[in-house]
Amino acid sequence: MLPAASLLERCTRSLVTKSKSTLFCRAIASSSSRLCRDTRAKDNEEKIPKDSQNAGYSKGNVAQLFRESASFDAGQPQNSDVWSSPAYPVSFKVPTEEKYEETIRIDPKNTSVILFPGQGSQFVGMGRHLLQYPNVSEMYERASDILKYDLQLLCLEGPKEQLDKTVHCQAAVLVTSLAAVERLRATQPWAIENCVAAAGFSVGEYAALVFSQSISFEDAVRLVKIRGEAMQAASEMVPSGLMTVFLLTTAKASFICKLAKEWCIRKGVEDPICSVANYLFPHCKVIGGHEEALKFIELNARDLGIKKMKRLPVSGAFHTALMKPARAPLAKALQAVHINAPRIMTHSNLDGMAYRNPDEIRHKLEEQMMMPVKWEQLIQVVYSREVGEEFPRTFECGPGTTLRAVLKNVNGKAWNVSESISA
Repeated sequence: MLPAASLLERCTRSLVTKSKSTLFCRAIASSSSRLCRDTRAKDNEEKIPKDSQNAGYSKGNVAQLFRESASFDAGQPQNSDVWSSPAYPVSFKVPTEEKYEETIRIDPKNTSVILFPGQGSQFVGMGRHLLQYPNVSEMYERASDILKYDLQLLCLEGPKEQLDKTVHCQAAVLVTSLAAVERLRATQPWAIENCVAAAGFSVGEYAALVFSQSISFEDAVRLVKIRGEAMQAASEMVPSGLMTVFLLTTAKASFICKLAKEWCIRKGVEDPICSVANYLFPHCKVIGGHEEALKFIELNARDLGIKKMKRLPVSGAFHTALMKPARAPLAKALQAVHINAPRIMTHSNLDGMAYRNPDEIRHKLEEQMMMPVKWEQLIQVVYSREVGEEFPRTFECGPGTTLRAVLKNVNGKAWNVSESISA
Protein backbone atom coordinates (compact mmCIF):
# COMPACT_ATOMS: atom_id res chain seq x y z
CA MET A 1 0.00 0.00 0.00
CA LEU A 2 1.29 3.50 -0.85
CA PRO A 3 1.33 6.37 1.69
CA ALA A 4 -2.00 8.21 1.74
CA ALA A 5 -0.65 11.42 0.20
CA SER A 6 1.18 9.59 -2.61
CA LEU A 7 -1.78 7.33 -3.27
CA LEU A 8 -4.23 10.21 -3.49
CA GLU A 9 -1.84 12.14 -5.80
CA ARG A 10 -1.42 9.08 -8.02
CA CYS A 11 -5.16 8.52 -8.14
CA THR A 12 -5.73 12.18 -8.94
CA ARG A 13 -3.35 12.07 -11.92
CA SER A 14 -5.01 8.91 -13.22
CA LEU A 15 -8.45 10.39 -12.92
CA VAL A 16 -7.52 13.41 -15.04
CA THR A 17 -7.07 11.14 -18.04
CA LYS A 18 -10.21 9.19 -17.38
CA SER A 19 -13.77 9.95 -18.15
CA LYS A 20 -15.11 12.96 -16.28
CA SER A 21 -18.69 12.08 -16.79
CA THR A 22 -20.79 11.95 -13.68
CA LEU A 23 -23.88 9.90 -13.28
CA PHE A 24 -26.83 11.92 -12.24
CA CYS A 25 -30.20 10.73 -11.06
CA ARG A 26 -33.06 12.15 -13.04
CA ALA A 27 -36.22 13.12 -11.31
CA ILE A 28 -39.17 12.48 -13.56
CA ALA A 29 -42.11 14.76 -12.99
CA SER A 30 -45.27 12.96 -12.10
CA SER A 31 -48.53 13.80 -13.75
CA SER A 32 -50.68 11.75 -11.41
CA SER A 33 -51.87 12.93 -8.01
CA ARG A 34 -53.87 10.05 -6.65
CA LEU A 35 -53.95 6.26 -6.57
CA CYS A 36 -56.06 3.97 -8.74
CA ARG A 37 -58.79 2.66 -6.43
CA ASP A 38 -61.68 1.27 -8.51
CA THR A 39 -60.85 -2.06 -10.18
CA ARG A 40 -57.89 -4.31 -10.65
CA ALA A 41 -56.54 -3.80 -14.14
CA LYS A 42 -55.40 -6.64 -16.30
CA ASP A 43 -52.08 -4.89 -16.80
CA ASN A 44 -50.19 -4.33 -13.56
CA GLU A 45 -48.90 -0.99 -14.82
CA GLU A 46 -52.45 0.34 -14.41
CA LYS A 47 -52.63 -0.91 -10.85
CA ILE A 48 -49.46 0.73 -9.60
CA PRO A 49 -49.96 4.40 -8.64
CA LYS A 50 -48.72 6.59 -11.44
CA ASP A 51 -47.12 8.99 -9.01
CA SER A 52 -44.92 6.17 -7.67
CA GLN A 53 -44.01 4.92 -11.11
CA ASN A 54 -42.36 8.17 -12.06
CA ALA A 55 -41.58 9.62 -8.68
CA GLY A 56 -39.66 12.89 -8.70
CA TYR A 57 -38.80 14.13 -5.27
CA SER A 58 -37.37 17.28 -3.76
CA LYS A 59 -36.88 18.78 -0.32
CA GLY A 60 -40.43 20.05 -0.56
CA ASN A 61 -41.70 16.52 -1.13
CA VAL A 62 -39.88 15.31 1.97
CA ALA A 63 -41.67 17.99 3.98
CA GLN A 64 -44.97 16.79 2.51
CA LEU A 65 -44.12 13.20 3.39
CA PHE A 66 -43.47 14.32 6.96
CA ARG A 67 -46.86 16.00 7.17
CA GLU A 68 -48.66 13.02 5.69
CA SER A 69 -46.65 10.23 7.36
CA ALA A 70 -49.20 9.85 10.16
CA SER A 71 -52.68 11.27 10.22
CA PHE A 72 -53.70 9.65 13.47
CA ASP A 73 -53.01 10.36 17.12
CA ALA A 74 -50.22 8.65 19.01
CA GLY A 75 -50.97 6.52 22.02
CA GLN A 76 -52.42 3.19 22.97
CA PRO A 77 -54.83 2.10 20.21
CA GLN A 78 -58.41 1.26 21.01
CA ASN A 79 -60.42 -1.62 19.60
CA SER A 80 -62.17 0.72 17.18
CA ASP A 81 -58.93 2.10 15.75
CA VAL A 82 -57.84 1.06 12.26
CA TRP A 83 -54.32 0.46 13.51
CA SER A 84 -55.37 -1.73 16.41
CA SER A 85 -54.66 -5.23 15.16
CA PRO A 86 -52.64 -8.34 15.99
CA ALA A 87 -49.28 -9.16 14.40
CA TYR A 88 -51.03 -11.00 11.56
CA PRO A 89 -54.47 -10.55 9.98
CA VAL A 90 -57.22 -11.57 12.37
CA SER A 91 -57.80 -15.05 10.95
CA PHE A 92 -54.16 -16.10 11.38
CA LYS A 93 -53.30 -18.76 13.92
CA VAL A 94 -50.31 -17.67 15.99
CA PRO A 95 -48.65 -19.31 18.98
CA THR A 96 -50.28 -18.49 22.31
CA GLU A 97 -48.66 -16.39 24.99
CA GLU A 98 -48.42 -19.46 27.19
CA LYS A 99 -46.24 -21.12 24.59
CA TYR A 100 -43.68 -18.37 24.88
CA GLU A 101 -43.75 -18.58 28.66
CA GLU A 102 -42.72 -22.21 28.78
CA THR A 103 -39.53 -22.70 30.76
CA ILE A 104 -38.81 -26.26 29.70
CA ARG A 105 -35.23 -26.55 28.48
CA ILE A 106 -35.06 -27.45 24.78
CA ASP A 107 -32.02 -29.06 23.22
CA PRO A 108 -30.31 -26.27 21.19
CA LYS A 109 -30.26 -28.41 18.05
CA ASN A 110 -34.06 -28.57 18.23
CA THR A 111 -34.40 -24.78 18.27
CA SER A 112 -34.40 -22.37 15.35
CA VAL A 113 -33.22 -18.94 14.24
CA ILE A 114 -35.20 -17.19 11.52
CA LEU A 115 -33.59 -14.57 9.25
CA PHE A 116 -35.34 -12.18 6.85
CA PRO A 117 -33.70 -10.67 3.72
CA GLY A 118 -33.71 -7.03 2.69
CA GLN A 119 -34.08 -4.86 -0.39
CA GLY A 120 -32.29 -6.27 -3.40
CA SER A 121 -33.48 -9.84 -2.85
CA GLN A 122 -36.69 -9.29 -4.83
CA PHE A 123 -37.35 -10.90 -8.21
CA VAL A 124 -40.31 -11.12 -10.56
CA GLY A 125 -42.26 -14.27 -9.80
CA MET A 126 -41.53 -14.35 -6.08
CA GLY A 127 -44.37 -15.62 -3.94
CA ARG A 128 -45.88 -17.81 -6.67
CA HIS A 129 -45.11 -21.06 -4.83
CA LEU A 130 -46.32 -19.67 -1.51
CA LEU A 131 -49.93 -19.01 -2.50
CA GLN A 132 -50.90 -22.62 -1.78
CA TYR A 133 -50.25 -22.16 1.94
CA PRO A 134 -52.81 -20.89 4.46
CA ASN A 135 -53.08 -17.13 5.04
CA VAL A 136 -50.74 -16.12 2.19
CA SER A 137 -53.37 -14.88 -0.26
CA GLU A 138 -55.00 -12.94 2.56
CA MET A 139 -51.67 -11.31 3.39
CA TYR A 140 -51.18 -10.06 -0.16
CA GLU A 141 -54.78 -8.86 -0.34
CA ARG A 142 -54.56 -6.97 2.94
CA ALA A 143 -51.26 -5.38 1.93
CA SER A 144 -52.73 -4.39 -1.45
CA ASP A 145 -55.63 -2.67 0.32
CA ILE A 146 -53.18 -0.62 2.38
CA LEU A 147 -50.80 0.18 -0.49
CA LYS A 148 -53.61 0.89 -3.00
CA TYR A 149 -52.07 -1.23 -5.74
CA ASP A 150 -52.01 -4.96 -6.46
CA LEU A 151 -48.89 -6.13 -4.64
CA GLN A 152 -49.39 -9.78 -5.50
CA LEU A 153 -49.64 -9.04 -9.21
CA LEU A 154 -46.54 -6.84 -9.04
CA CYS A 155 -44.56 -9.62 -7.33
CA LEU A 156 -45.76 -12.31 -9.74
CA GLU A 157 -45.65 -10.45 -13.06
CA GLY A 158 -43.63 -7.27 -12.56
CA PRO A 159 -42.52 -5.41 -14.54
CA LYS A 160 -39.06 -5.65 -13.00
CA GLU A 161 -38.34 -1.91 -13.22
CA GLN A 162 -41.41 -1.23 -11.10
CA LEU A 163 -40.75 -4.01 -8.60
CA ASP A 164 -37.17 -2.77 -8.13
CA LYS A 165 -38.25 0.75 -7.19
CA THR A 166 -37.61 1.51 -3.53
CA VAL A 167 -41.21 2.65 -3.08
CA HIS A 168 -42.44 -0.81 -4.13
CA CYS A 169 -39.82 -3.43 -3.34
CA GLN A 170 -39.63 -2.83 0.41
CA ALA A 171 -43.28 -3.75 0.91
CA ALA A 172 -42.92 -6.60 -1.59
CA VAL A 173 -39.98 -8.12 0.27
CA LEU A 174 -41.70 -7.66 3.64
CA VAL A 175 -44.92 -9.44 2.65
CA THR A 176 -43.20 -12.19 0.66
CA SER A 177 -40.85 -12.92 3.56
CA LEU A 178 -43.77 -13.27 5.97
CA ALA A 179 -45.52 -15.46 3.40
CA ALA A 180 -42.46 -17.73 3.49
CA VAL A 181 -42.97 -18.00 7.26
CA GLU A 182 -46.40 -19.47 6.53
CA ARG A 183 -44.76 -22.10 4.35
CA LEU A 184 -42.38 -22.92 7.21
CA ARG A 185 -45.31 -23.02 9.65
CA ALA A 186 -47.13 -25.54 7.42
CA THR A 187 -44.15 -27.78 6.65
CA GLN A 188 -42.02 -27.58 9.82
CA PRO A 189 -44.19 -26.19 12.61
CA TRP A 190 -41.60 -27.03 15.26
CA ALA A 191 -39.35 -24.31 13.79
CA ILE A 192 -41.97 -21.68 14.61
CA GLU A 193 -42.74 -23.08 18.05
CA ASN A 194 -39.09 -23.44 19.09
CA CYS A 195 -37.70 -20.25 17.54
CA VAL A 196 -35.20 -18.60 19.90
CA ALA A 197 -34.09 -15.62 17.81
CA ALA A 198 -35.04 -13.56 14.76
CA ALA A 199 -33.32 -10.87 12.74
CA GLY A 200 -33.76 -9.11 9.41
CA PHE A 201 -31.44 -7.26 7.08
CA SER A 202 -32.45 -3.59 6.71
CA VAL A 203 -36.17 -3.64 5.78
CA GLY A 204 -36.11 -7.31 6.76
CA GLU A 205 -35.95 -6.15 10.37
CA TYR A 206 -39.60 -5.10 10.06
CA ALA A 207 -40.50 -8.66 9.05
CA ALA A 208 -38.61 -9.95 12.09
CA LEU A 209 -40.57 -7.59 14.36
CA VAL A 210 -43.87 -8.75 12.86
CA PHE A 211 -42.84 -12.37 13.35
CA SER A 212 -41.96 -11.68 17.00
CA GLN A 213 -45.40 -10.05 17.45
CA SER A 214 -43.87 -6.68 18.27
CA ILE A 215 -45.48 -4.82 15.33
CA SER A 216 -48.73 -5.78 13.62
CA PHE A 217 -48.73 -6.93 10.01
CA GLU A 218 -50.83 -3.96 8.88
CA ASP A 219 -48.70 -1.43 10.75
CA ALA A 220 -45.53 -2.88 9.27
CA VAL A 221 -46.90 -2.52 5.73
CA ARG A 222 -47.80 1.11 6.43
CA LEU A 223 -44.40 1.80 7.97
CA VAL A 224 -42.37 0.33 5.11
CA LYS A 225 -44.53 2.25 2.64
CA ILE A 226 -43.60 5.51 4.40
CA ARG A 227 -40.01 4.34 4.78
CA GLY A 228 -39.67 3.50 1.09
CA GLU A 229 -41.18 6.80 -0.04
CA ALA A 230 -38.94 8.80 2.30
CA MET A 231 -35.78 6.92 1.30
CA GLN A 232 -36.61 7.36 -2.39
CA ALA A 233 -37.10 11.08 -1.79
CA ALA A 234 -33.79 11.41 0.02
CA SER A 235 -31.91 9.44 -2.63
CA GLU A 236 -33.09 11.72 -5.41
CA MET A 237 -31.72 14.84 -3.73
CA VAL A 238 -28.15 14.04 -4.76
CA PRO A 239 -26.50 11.49 -7.10
CA SER A 240 -25.41 8.61 -4.86
CA GLY A 241 -25.32 4.84 -4.62
CA LEU A 242 -23.90 1.67 -3.07
CA MET A 243 -21.19 -0.81 -4.06
CA THR A 244 -19.99 -4.10 -2.61
CA VAL A 245 -16.22 -4.35 -2.22
CA PHE A 246 -14.05 -7.40 -1.53
CA LEU A 247 -10.83 -6.25 0.11
CA LEU A 248 -7.30 -7.56 0.39
CA THR A 249 -6.31 -8.35 3.97
CA THR A 250 -4.13 -5.22 4.01
CA ALA A 251 -6.89 -2.87 2.85
CA LYS A 252 -9.12 -0.86 5.18
CA ALA A 253 -12.58 0.32 4.16
CA SER A 254 -12.33 3.38 6.42
CA PHE A 255 -9.09 4.44 4.71
CA ILE A 256 -10.64 3.98 1.27
CA CYS A 257 -13.61 6.13 2.26
CA LYS A 258 -11.29 8.81 3.65
CA LEU A 259 -9.40 9.07 0.36
CA ALA A 260 -12.65 9.13 -1.62
CA LYS A 261 -13.98 12.03 0.46
CA GLU A 262 -10.73 13.95 0.01
CA TRP A 263 -11.03 13.47 -3.74
CA CYS A 264 -14.62 14.75 -3.66
CA ILE A 265 -13.52 17.89 -1.82
CA ARG A 266 -10.94 18.54 -4.53
CA LYS A 267 -13.71 18.14 -7.11
CA GLY A 268 -15.85 20.71 -5.32
CA VAL A 269 -18.40 18.35 -3.76
CA GLU A 270 -19.87 20.03 -0.69
CA ASP A 271 -19.89 17.92 2.50
CA PRO A 272 -19.08 14.66 0.70
CA ILE A 273 -20.32 11.39 2.18
CA CYS A 274 -18.54 8.06 1.78
CA SER A 275 -18.84 5.39 4.47
CA VAL A 276 -19.44 1.71 5.14
CA ALA A 277 -23.16 1.01 4.73
CA ASN A 278 -23.17 -2.76 5.41
CA TYR A 279 -20.73 -5.00 7.28
CA LEU A 280 -21.29 -8.36 5.61
CA PHE A 281 -18.36 -10.62 6.52
CA PRO A 282 -14.58 -10.30 6.93
CA HIS A 283 -13.05 -8.32 4.07
CA CYS A 284 -16.44 -7.75 2.43
CA LYS A 285 -18.29 -4.49 2.93
CA VAL A 286 -20.86 -2.34 1.16
CA ILE A 287 -19.72 1.26 0.72
CA GLY A 288 -22.17 4.08 0.07
CA GLY A 289 -21.91 7.75 -0.70
CA HIS A 290 -21.81 10.49 -3.31
CA GLU A 291 -21.46 9.40 -6.91
CA GLU A 292 -18.07 11.12 -7.25
CA ALA A 293 -16.75 9.12 -4.29
CA LEU A 294 -17.89 5.82 -5.78
CA LYS A 295 -16.36 6.70 -9.15
CA PHE A 296 -13.04 7.44 -7.44
CA ILE A 297 -13.10 4.00 -5.81
CA GLU A 298 -14.00 2.25 -9.08
CA LEU A 299 -11.23 3.96 -11.03
CA ASN A 300 -8.56 3.26 -8.41
CA ALA A 301 -9.64 -0.12 -7.09
CA ARG A 302 -6.30 -1.85 -7.57
CA ASP A 303 -4.29 0.83 -5.80
CA LEU A 304 -6.83 0.87 -2.96
CA GLY A 305 -6.49 -2.87 -2.29
CA ILE A 306 -9.85 -3.92 -3.72
CA LYS A 307 -9.96 -7.41 -5.26
CA LYS A 308 -13.47 -7.16 -6.66
CA MET A 309 -16.38 -4.73 -6.59
CA LYS A 310 -19.95 -4.52 -7.79
CA ARG A 311 -22.44 -1.66 -7.98
CA LEU A 312 -25.78 -2.45 -6.35
CA PRO A 313 -29.03 -1.77 -8.25
CA VAL A 314 -30.42 0.71 -5.72
CA SER A 315 -31.43 4.34 -6.10
CA GLY A 316 -29.36 5.87 -3.32
CA ALA A 317 -26.77 5.58 -0.55
CA PHE A 318 -28.96 3.78 1.96
CA HIS A 319 -27.62 3.41 5.50
CA THR A 320 -25.40 6.48 5.20
CA ALA A 321 -25.78 10.08 6.34
CA LEU A 322 -27.37 10.91 2.97
CA MET A 323 -30.57 9.32 4.31
CA LYS A 324 -30.99 11.88 7.12
CA PRO A 325 -33.85 13.70 5.32
CA ALA A 326 -35.85 10.45 5.43
CA ARG A 327 -35.77 10.22 9.21
CA ALA A 328 -38.51 12.70 10.12
CA PRO A 329 -41.41 11.08 8.19
CA LEU A 330 -40.61 7.64 9.57
CA ALA A 331 -40.07 8.93 13.11
CA LYS A 332 -43.50 10.55 13.13
CA ALA A 333 -45.16 7.35 11.91
CA LEU A 334 -43.31 5.21 14.44
CA GLN A 335 -44.52 7.39 17.29
CA ALA A 336 -48.12 6.70 16.23
CA VAL A 337 -47.72 2.92 16.07
CA HIS A 338 -48.40 0.61 18.99
CA ILE A 339 -45.30 -1.53 19.57
CA ASN A 340 -45.04 -4.50 21.93
CA ALA A 341 -41.94 -5.97 23.51
CA PRO A 342 -40.86 -8.85 21.21
CA ARG A 343 -41.94 -12.32 22.32
CA ILE A 344 -38.87 -13.77 20.62
CA MET A 345 -35.38 -12.29 20.87
CA THR A 346 -35.19 -9.93 17.89
CA HIS A 347 -31.82 -8.42 17.06
CA SER A 348 -31.13 -4.88 15.87
CA ASN A 349 -29.12 -3.96 12.77
CA LEU A 350 -27.47 -1.11 14.66
CA ASP A 351 -25.49 -3.14 17.18
CA GLY A 352 -26.58 -6.76 16.86
CA MET A 353 -28.15 -6.77 20.31
CA ALA A 354 -31.65 -8.00 21.12
CA TYR A 355 -34.34 -5.35 21.55
CA ARG A 356 -35.43 -4.77 25.16
CA ASN A 357 -38.50 -2.53 24.94
CA PRO A 358 -40.77 -0.60 22.51
CA ASP A 359 -38.98 2.73 22.99
CA GLU A 360 -35.69 1.15 21.96
CA ILE A 361 -37.36 -0.31 18.87
CA ARG A 362 -38.69 3.11 17.82
CA HIS A 363 -35.35 4.82 18.36
CA LYS A 364 -33.28 2.22 16.51
CA LEU A 365 -35.67 1.96 13.56
CA GLU A 366 -35.42 5.75 13.17
CA GLU A 367 -31.63 5.54 13.14
CA GLN A 368 -31.40 2.42 11.00
CA MET A 369 -31.81 4.10 7.58
CA MET A 370 -28.79 6.37 8.04
CA MET A 371 -26.54 4.03 10.03
CA PRO A 372 -24.60 0.99 8.79
CA VAL A 373 -26.14 -2.47 8.97
CA LYS A 374 -23.78 -4.37 11.27
CA TRP A 375 -24.81 -7.78 10.02
CA GLU A 376 -21.49 -9.50 10.65
CA GLN A 377 -21.57 -8.32 14.26
CA LEU A 378 -25.22 -9.38 14.60
CA ILE A 379 -24.41 -12.89 13.40
CA GLN A 380 -21.62 -13.15 15.96
CA VAL A 381 -24.05 -12.22 18.74
CA VAL A 382 -26.84 -14.56 17.61
CA TYR A 383 -24.60 -17.62 17.26
CA SER A 384 -22.30 -17.05 20.23
CA ARG A 385 -22.26 -20.19 22.40
CA GLU A 386 -20.16 -22.40 24.64
CA VAL A 387 -17.63 -24.76 23.10
CA GLY A 388 -19.36 -27.99 22.15
CA GLU A 389 -22.88 -26.56 22.32
CA GLU A 390 -25.07 -27.45 19.35
CA PHE A 391 -26.18 -24.76 16.91
CA PRO A 392 -29.86 -24.03 16.26
CA ARG A 393 -31.25 -24.68 12.80
CA THR A 394 -31.35 -21.49 10.77
CA PHE A 395 -34.08 -20.66 8.26
CA GLU A 396 -33.84 -17.79 5.78
CA CYS A 397 -37.44 -16.87 5.03
CA GLY A 398 -38.00 -14.80 1.92
CA PRO A 399 -36.76 -14.22 -1.62
CA GLY A 400 -33.20 -15.20 -2.46
CA THR A 401 -30.43 -16.95 -0.52
CA THR A 402 -28.09 -14.03 0.19
CA LEU A 403 -28.21 -14.25 3.98
CA ARG A 404 -27.25 -17.94 3.95
CA ALA A 405 -24.29 -17.11 1.72
CA VAL A 406 -23.19 -14.42 4.17
CA LEU A 407 -23.69 -16.80 7.11
CA LYS A 408 -21.35 -19.31 5.48
CA ASN A 409 -18.58 -16.69 5.49
CA VAL A 410 -19.17 -15.70 9.12
CA ASN A 411 -20.01 -18.99 10.85
CA GLY A 412 -19.62 -22.16 8.84
CA LYS A 413 -20.97 -24.42 11.59
CA ALA A 414 -24.21 -22.45 11.77
CA TRP A 415 -24.45 -22.55 7.97
CA ASN A 416 -24.15 -26.35 8.01
CA VAL A 417 -27.54 -26.57 9.74
CA SER A 418 -29.31 -23.86 7.75
CA GLU A 419 -31.75 -23.82 4.85
CA SER A 420 -33.68 -21.36 2.73
CA ILE A 421 -37.47 -21.23 2.77
CA SER A 422 -37.60 -19.82 -0.72
CA ALA A 423 -40.28 -17.64 -2.20
